[in-house]
Amino acid sequence: MSGTRLLLGFVGFMYYASQYGDRRYLFGPDGVFPWGEFTSKVQEAGTFSLYTVSSSGVWFELVFHTGMLAALAVTLGLGGRLGLAVHWVFLWSIYQRQPVLLDGGDNLAYLVIPMLLLTRCYDRFAISGGLAKKVAPRVPSVLRSLSAPLHNLGVVAIALQICLVYVVSGLYKVQGKMWQDGTALFYVLRVSEFSLPGVSNLVYENDMLVFLGTYSTTIFLVYFPLGVLVPQLRPWAAVASIGFHVSIGVLMGLTGFALTMVACDLIFLSGALGAAMARTAPLLRRLQSSARSGERGRPDRGRPEKLPDGATAAKRKENVPESEDQLLTASTGEVAAAEPSR
Repeated sequence: MSGTRLLLGFVGFMYYASQYGDRRYLFGPDGVFPWGEFTSKVQEAGTFSLYTVSSSGVWFELVFHTGMLAALAVTLGLGGRLGLAVHWVFLWSIYQRQPVLLDGGDNLAYLVIPMLLLTRCYDRFAISGGLAKKVAPRVPSVLRSLSAPLHNLGVVAIALQICLVYVVSGLYKVQGKMWQDGTALFYVLRVSEFSLPGVSNLVYENDMLVFLGTYSTTIFLVYFPLGVLVPQLRPWAAVASIGFHVSIGVLMGLTGFALTMVACDLIFLSGALGAAMARTAPLLRRLQSSARSGERGRPDRGRPEKLPDGATAAKRKENVPESEDQLLTASTGEVAAAEPSR
């Protein structure tokens, strides 16, 4: 879940950064979407946006840069769940400000981030300020006991949402004539907004690639939920989905949508990644300890060092195997301690 949080924060931050030079034209009160018209649209839709509070340029700059910093904080793992909730508010606000720029990933972000608030998405890949450790002992035990159920609820909710996206998208494609006759990919890649010059033509000019790409997309989308239901197939289905959306991001230019889907696909890899990290952690600790021990036992060649008993630094070199034995003993203890948790 930490990887999902990190990548969603990165997508939000890159949205701000990619439009930074044209921010006043795209999102400003005097930009291409006038503030008065924008405010009326928001009121008609019954939604909200922080950019409707004032038509002041100072307010716009404050909201824009605060939202950018909030997205960066989520990426780095700062602020905890409160920071994630703040990021959601600012992200919703800027997406409402200029809907023409959206590519579909915004809809998924709207839904997934509130679900992500239920999970322990700051356990890894986060810069901890120590505040959570100070506050945790003061939280009533009844509330602490809800942490695991809420985490599981959030994971299941995100998984169901992703499966629903796949099934609905697949069934919608099945009803289309171009998807039925295997030519949809040909027409999609010929649209100028969704083409990669020099690459897209290599795909749509090859009948076999168009045929395979069209039918494999439909089959994959419809049967993806069945793949994640089987534990043995779940990591492979997730990897296939990640590859599928990476190709969408590269060939069609829908990078925001592609990265958002990849972030959500990571929840299906959390078990496999966690097991892999658990296996490699003792080895990494052993290598780090060995490196530190080697630095301590290395003699200073430029100057013989006197020891308290009058021996030279060469005597210290003879004692290195003893420290290595201690290192192996400690490492064996670490591995043995890690065994029950596997």
